[in-house]
Amino acid sequence: MSKENQIELNLIEQLKGLKYIYRPDIVDRKTLEQNFKAKFEALNRVHLSDNEFLKLREEIINSDVFLASKKLRERQYFQREDGTPLHYTLVNIKDWCKNDFEVISQLRINTENSHQRYDIILLINGLPVVQIELKNLDISPRKAMQQIVDYKNEPGNGYGNSLLCFMQLFIVSNRTNTYYFANNKIQHFQFNADEQFLPIYQLADEKNKKITHLDLFAEKFLSKCTLGEMISKYMVLVESEQKLLVMRPYQIYAVKAIEECVKQNRGNGYIWHTTGSGKTLTSFKASTLLKDNPEIEKCLFVVDRKDLDRQTREEFNKFQEGSVEANTDTETLVRRLLSSDYADKVIVTTIQKLGLALDGTYKKNYKERLEPLSKKRVVFIFDECHRSQFGENHKAIKEFFPNAQLFGFTGTPIFDENATYSIREGEYASYKTTEDIFQQRLHAYTITHAIDDKNVLRFHIDYFKGNKNQKPGEAISRQAVVEAILNKHNAATNSRKFNAVLATASINNAIEYYELFKELQKKKQTENPEYVPLNIACVFSPPSQLIAKQGDQQSQKNAADIKQLQEDLTQEREDNKQNPEEKKKALTEIIEDYNKQFNTNHSINEFDLYYQDVQRRIKDQQYSNKDYPHENKIDITIVVDMLLTGFDSKYLNTLYVDKNLKYHGLIQAFSRTNRVLNDTKPYGNILDFRSQQESVNQAIALFSGEDNGKAREIWLVDPAPVMIDKYKEAVEKLGVFMQEHNLVNEPQEVYNLKGDAARIAFVQNFKEVQRLKTQLDQYTDLNEEQKEKIEAILPDDTLQEFRSSYIETAKQLREIQQKEGENAPPEIQQLDFEFVLFASAVIDYDYIMNLIADSTQKKPAKQKMTKSQVISLLKSNSNLMDEEEDLTEYINSLDWESGQDVETLRKGYDTFKDDKYNKEIASIANKHGIQTTDLKKFIEKIMSRMIFDGEKLTDLLAPLDLNWKERRVRELALMEDLVPQLKKLAQGREISGLAAYE
Repeated sequence: MSKENQIELNLIEQLKGLKYIYRPDIVDRKTLEQNFKAKFEALNRVHLSDNEFLKLREEIINSDVFLASKKLRERQYFQREDGTPLHYTLVNIKDWCKNDFEVISQLRINTENSHQRYDIILLINGLPVVQIELKNLDISPRKAMQQIVDYKNEPGNGYGNSLLCFMQLFIVSNRTNTYYFANNKIQHFQFNADEQFLPIYQLADEKNKKITHLDLFAEKFLSKCTLGEMISKYMVLVESEQKLLVMRPYQIYAVKAIEECVKQNRGNGYIWHTTGSGKTLTSFKASTLLKDNPEIEKCLFVVDRKDLDRQTREEFNKFQEGSVEANTDTETLVRRLLSSDYADKVIVTTIQKLGLALDGTYKKNYKERLEPLSKKRVVFIFDECHRSQFGENHKAIKEFFPNAQLFGFTGTPIFDENATYSIREGEYASYKTTEDIFQQRLHAYTITHAIDDKNVLRFHIDYFKGNKNQKPGEAISRQAVVEAILNKHNAATNSRKFNAVLATASINNAIEYYELFKELQKKKQTENPEYVPLNIACVFSPPSQLIAKQGDQQSQKNAADIKQLQEDLTQEREDNKQNPEEKKKALTEIIEDYNKQFNTNHSINEFDLYYQDVQRRIKDQQYSNKDYPHENKIDITIVVDMLLTGFDSKYLNTLYVDKNLKYHGLIQAFSRTNRVLNDTKPYGNILDFRSQQESVNQAIALFSGEDNGKAREIWLVDPAPVMIDKYKEAVEKLGVFMQEHNLVNEPQEVYNLKGDAARIAFVQNFKEVQRLKTQLDQYTDLNEEQKEKIEAILPDDTLQEFRSSYIETAKQLREIQQKEGENAPPEIQQLDFEFVLFASAVIDYDYIMNLIADSTQKKPAKQKMTKSQVISLLKSNSNLMDEEEDLTEYINSLDWESGQDVETLRKGYDTFKDDKYNKEIASIANKHGIQTTDLKKFIEKIMSRMIFDGEKLTDLLAPLDLNWKERRVRELALMEDLVPQLKKLAQGREISGLAAYE
């Protein structure tokens, strides 16, 4: 018996112990459906005729997993043969524990194209809802997902045309390591994208200790009521994206803690979940569960500032369409508070509107109108409230709503150490910490946990010491700061793949920095015409008192919006009191520059639109320069208080700091840089110009949670000397490996490695070399000596050639992996090539075309490159992997002394590709005796739908007079010729069903 079979038998025994009924008789589609019919009839107390059951089956089976999942959770209507209505549910949706839970193994859904067996499936009321795939080898999260996607890619696989469409969760385990994730349409599985972040999880306990062994996992996760609760309560159907989400363990513990606290009416509480951990989803789920609690009159989700109100409302409505309406003003809020409509039970509002509603002196006397609500049970959930406001609001809420319960979400709690002041108001004296306000911590998931889980990145901090002429203790001049940023920005941002924020101490400083960047970049361009300037934006709030014009309602509204925005922008609010006219003039000029740069039409009078546009352009960094030219993006945004809290972009990786930061302010600002993307973004980069090492140490000590002395080690990347040693070690290890195979450590020798095992070992060795080099390339604190040392370890030219050897070898192994699937050797199945590590942000299609144009001129302006050098550069970058063969052939066909311009080269390449494609398709058509035009139409249909259905080949071959055996042989031969063409046309995108024919 294989190890895999033994794991399966053990799990079935464990599930039987958890009171699942084992059904060895359910082995195929027919027996699965017969069992479901019996369960359906028992649940709905009805007997269906065969025709009625066929009709029911047709109605409920849906190829769209999202729609099937909605059906699973709702009451449905069915018309019987005699015309009478039958209102039914597929499972007991009121109490999921009371359903029938069964386990089946080795189910086979036979179709013409698919003969897969599914290891273990869990049924609830006869419906397959959990699939468990068991492995006998090590599994990475990406590989776990890859296998399921391969299953779902096979034509006729059953997931879209049988009861398997109700599958909610997948679990993959090799017994010691277990992962789980939600079912989704294929496009929602991101394993093949550049993103490292995958919606795939490991179970953990309340203190975030991982539960990975299958026995423990099954005990904790698969007990009947826990699984029923997970599917019914802790999965979220995201309407706007039509996808399923399963909540992470720490999110579930937080929701349960709030629910329990409300159920027992046990006072207030707060959730400490670090920035970037998905607090909006957690608070949404807590709110919606409270919505169904009849003892609660209202649930208010309270945010600070208008933009967060909009952002949170959009997020809530993303999870459930129309779940939260806009509160355009305080009047609307009061009306919704008094409404008995179920839709108004959960309300998102700002603390400012809430404050006005409870202000007894306000002329509209909202407080008096709200009196009928005052004695009811109301739950308030606060998201990072502004503390200077909170003392007053806390008092007003507790006085007006004596039966209210208050819950706070925070990524950075206020402790005694970081409380900058206390608020004294009669009996509510000394509210200075989060615990003073919210009484008890209900759950914690700190940044230490999140870094450990790879949910957020670590930090690299460069404490800039100034230039050689700098005296100890002397402040670094702003000009020196700008010069340092201009020197280091390309390294810090992986050649401008990412962007940065410069945090300054005051509005005056921000203005001075903006002018310095303009001046110094102009100078650089004069000295070097090839220099491409950084796109600099600057954003700070204008003086609101100068925006409002007497008698102009719109300008007064804009001024009120700015005033509201500034309530959380302490420094900017204070700065705008001094010389407001100067600030307004400077910001007006900055916005005018912005309009010229980006061809926009913003004005200081509608500041919010300008602010939103800046945020959007920072996020637009995600698009390649080919898809969205660099001139439309922002490289550095100069700020004072803005964007340092609450703003998220995976493509912002660097923070330049020239302002004093402490405790929660420091963590919030640093955390703008540490959203996970992939291996090209190994950490968040901080370049500190204020020598704030002590402040960083204090913040780490305070916010690490249960500190076991390893927080610094977890939060911060290794210093440069340690990283250089690790890099040297990895290169030496590669050398030893080559030596063991009687080869010198040279790139060309890689092609002499014999056998798959040796090539696999090379891929694993060199991938580590490249990973460490990518990290080192983004260190901004390397001195000249260290840079020389890195170059000496492995010269850049040699590294580039090794990258070419890696890509070539990895492509060959990937072909085996794709072609043989589960029949491939286990060590090839496990390989994750991580091509993204070998993708250059600079060397793209445009770069190569420009390089050819420059190198073919008779008198090149730059260093001329040979054909072989350009081809070598092309082969060393994975982002051009799909074009590599064609580009190489095209380059080889060129007259290198002809002096062609870029436009001519582009047109020439397009013509070359068209000619090559037409010849290849004509050759395939001729070989198989079919018309070229018919074959082209067939390919166009596949490419328009991105689905390859082999059965349609029958139509293509129909004009040929073939018996079934000859036709099948011809189909297979034609498939073999077509698959490489289709993959090339797809350019890395998935064609559904293609894997089955490779």
